[in-house]
Amino acid sequence: MSHSRRLGRLLAAFLLLFAVLAPHVPHAPARAAAAAPVTETWIGPRTLDLSWHSANVAETVHVRLLLPDGWTRSTRETWPVVFALQGGRDDYTSWTRETDIEGLAARWDVMVVMPSGGNNGSYTDWWNGGEGGVPRWETFHTVELLDVLERYRAGTHRAVMGASSGGQGAIAYAGRHPGMFEYAASFSGSTHLTMAGMQAFLLFINLIGSGLDAFRIFGVPGPDDANWRAHDPYHLAPNLRGVGLYVSSGTTGLNGPYTPPGGQWRLTQLSEILIGQMNHSFVARLRELGIPVTTHIYGNGWHAWPEWIPEMRKAWPLMMDALDAEPTAA
Repeated sequence: MSHSRRLGRLLAAFLLLFAVLAPHVPHAPARAAAAAPVTETWIGPRTLDLSWHSANVAETVHVRLLLPDGWTRSTRETWPVVFALQGGRDDYTSWTRETDIEGLAARWDVMVVMPSGGNNGSYTDWWNGGEGGVPRWETFHTVELLDVLERYRAGTHRAVMGASSGGQGAIAYAGRHPGMFEYAASFSGSTHLTMAGMQAFLLFINLIGSGLDAFRIFGVPGPDDANWRAHDPYHLAPNLRGVGLYVSSGTTGLNGPYTPPGGQWRLTQLSEILIGQMNHSFVARLRELGIPVTTHIYGNGWHAWPEWIPEMRKAWPLMMDALDAEPTAA
């Protein structure tokens, strides 16, 4: 038996025990999303933060916009949009904090949208034991957010990228909402949620790493597998035909070419081993279906921003091409 399969079974046993022993927590009934006032905060000449209370997720949400050259509130023009999705245990500021996305965006006639994604909302409307209800992160991103963005002249040509759980969200959204995105890029995202051992791994990460009632997100493995599959990029693969795709991750979690000098290896880097296995499986499925995909499944490298920054730079021109985005004059 492989080490990863043995680890997966041990985690599964632990998590199923937790499911039996954990007290039942009642969940709020679903509520219709209502329009809420939006607060604007200018961070720079072309960087605008929005915030409002979202009934879909029952909390205040934040969205950072990188606005294109020539944008004004009164213009009739619209712009193609790149959505940049955060990873778990991070927030909407991660892309501008960790990468040079502002410099990249300034060279193209596009708008960049960086929304809240929750502590680890896993880019889904939570299962909540089959009862639904809040948080509805998928509805927030694919319905509520789009309605707000129309006020800021966001167009209908869209690409989406994400790191870690944001990468899973990028591919899952493209598969679950055909026609919404013309390109989707995943950097170290989980792309085969129901692969042997991976449900236990993901539940463990959310339970221990994020302190969440992890079974509320997709459900209990086994009884709720249909819901897991409905959000699994591997099973959504047929819906990705016609979407440009970029998939990258490491396979070892060991120090790689982008590891910072003096960087201390952490046990959490082992997650890149399992993510690499998922991506190999997902890419094989795409190729079996004859769906084109650009891949960079490398060996050594952390589950961290130093690896994801060069992947973003490689995927960026492919997204611009898919969106027919024009370079700026500068």
